[in-house]
Amino acid sequence: MPEKVGQLILYYFSGTGNARNVAAWFAEEAQSRQIPTEVVDIAGIDRKHINPFPGGALIGFVSPTHGFNYPPVSMYFIFRFPRSRGNRVFLMNTRAGLKLSKWFVPGLSGLALWLSAIVLLLKGYRIFGLRSIDLPSNWISFHPGVKEAVVESIYAHCKRVTKGFASKILDGKKVYTAFRDIIQDILVSPISIGYFFMGRFMLAKTFYANELCDNCELCSNNCPMHAILTVDKRPFWSYRCESCMRCMNNCPKRAIETSHGYITGIMFLINLVILALFWKWVATFITIPEHNAWIEILLTFIRWGITFLSLVVFYRIFHYLLRIPLLRDLFYYTSLTRYRFWRRYKPSKKMISQLP
Repeated sequence: MPEKVGQLILYYFSGTGNARNVAAWFAEEAQSRQIPTEVVDIAGIDRKHINPFPGGALIGFVSPTHGFNYPPVSMYFIFRFPRSRGNRVFLMNTRAGLKLSKWFVPGLSGLALWLSAIVLLLKGYRIFGLRSIDLPSNWISFHPGVKEAVVESIYAHCKRVTKGFASKILDGKKVYTAFRDIIQDILVSPISIGYFFMGRFMLAKTFYANELCDNCELCSNNCPMHAILTVDKRPFWSYRCESCMRCMNNCPKRAIETSHGYITGIMFLINLVILALFWKWVATFITIPEHNAWIEILLTFIRWGITFLSLVVFYRIFHYLLRIPLLRDLFYYTSLTRYRFWRRYKPSKKMISQLP
């Protein structure tokens, strides 16, 4: 006999609004059944101290997918989550979906659902649902924002999918739709490891504010991770940045850019000059054996470490060089996000539901 849901507690993290809207759609279905519902934005609470829940509470997690995994803020929250008292849980992730003509094309999840599910299982929870929702990608560092008409269509489709999933879960059924994607998720999962240890830090050091910035501080005040500082009277992105794209997509002046030209040049410099000089210096003191797996792993971590430290130094220099008109213009005009064809991303206004 299906277990009755006495209470729904739904946790979400969202940058531009995709995961927030999925949480709202799920909560809407629960409220239509008069189920007491609490929806919590994990960016706005003390994530280290969560009280245990009544055994009958159904707990859900909704988060975007960053680098084929939940972003660190969501992962750390689940790692610290209290042990279960017999609770059922479900996990959902939003990921980069597409629409080609009339067909909705799914994105990739990687470790997003699987790693979190394993952690919750070890904490004693019962996994009742795993579902990906293919909303439009908002990673406009890599591609222009999706056209409004396409966003509307994908949103309408995903709202139906979310409510269908919610209906089954609230009826006490188990839904493991994510297992359809497990093979491709395993194949792309190594990328998520590289993103966690390196990629997210590199992305955090590509953002800057152009000459249109009027220091309104909307970006820093609304950053869910409090990652944007003010340095030399202009925004400065710290390593707390999750690359959720809220700042870039919401800036009313389109003043926040991704420095494509700068990061391409810096990575070229790091790989062909700094790393080359470092290995040449090492070779004068040590003979490195070839075809040794452990040595190769050690060298890989050394390369990552040098790249990481170089990015720290060069981003501060880059921030200073923005004062110089000639160099500032060079950075501006080699950033694809500067141009009008590079649209910002906005979630569908028509499909937004109110959170309880």
